[in-house]
Amino acid sequence: MDIKENKKHRGRGCITVLILIAIFFLFFTPQRTTVLLLGLDRPPEEDSYLSRSDTMILATMPPFLPQMSLLSIPRDLWVNIPLYGESRINAAHYFGELYNPGTGMESAAGTIEANFGIDVPYVIRLKFDGFERIINAMGGVTIYLPEAMSGLEAGRNHLDAKQALAFVRDRKGSDDFWRQKRGQMFLSAAMKNMLNPVKWVRIPAIIVAVLQSVDSNVPLWVWPRLIYGAAFSAVKGFDFNTLSWDWVTSWVTEDGAHVLIPNWDLINPFVQSIFSK
Repeated sequence: MDIKENKKHRGRGCITVLILIAIFFLFFTPQRTTVLLLGLDRPPEEDSYLSRSDTMILATMPPFLPQMSLLSIPRDLWVNIPLYGESRINAAHYFGELYNPGTGMESAAGTIEANFGIDVPYVIRLKFDGFERIINAMGGVTIYLPEAMSGLEAGRNHLDAKQALAFVRDRKGSDDFWRQKRGQMFLSAAMKNMLNPVKWVRIPAIIVAVLQSVDSNVPLWVWPRLIYGAAFSAVKGFDFNTLSWDWVTSWVTEDGAHVLIPNWDLINPFVQSIFSK
């Protein structure tokens, strides 16, 4: 082999190594990846984000591993919202957008960081109409229920967009903790649905719907790890978590609002075990 051919082979080898390293860091980064998922109430105007968070889910993946853990946060949790004082945690996004438009995601993430003591660098937010748009693009979601709930029978149920939104928001005959579990069940079912090759023909339409509906500060290079982690966890099983009723105390404010007072001595060690290990 002459010198030129040898240089070509070495060059190809270096490129291959660089590609493999890039893939490794995209999918198996040595850093923890944590993102806050916000499902927003309907704002007063279509092009506005001035709304409270109807759903708050923290998702995280440890260094190197793609296993995804999720923690649902009660929207009635009474916390200190930096810059704005004490209120329900679901008001953090609203106050940010109300007093400093464009900072809703930052305010929500900052409130989580200040109260739970963890880093939340990324936020993804989605309005109700965006949720429905994505579910429609998926052709609905089939979910298996172990028991009858939210007006649905036990067993296999196929939900269209409006049925799906009603299912994840329903609190009749239950409480917000059960509502959180139903949201987790639906999220898992939606991811499993997308692993079915029959659904893959819908991927272009789903991508368009996501681009039209999702707003986030997640950098482009982080998305492959999030998508891979979600797909991996849909197969292996998500690590779903909620707070316990024993860790909060029901309380009525002077304005008559029913809220939950957190016992941080019980909550934060649990949160740290998920997001700092």
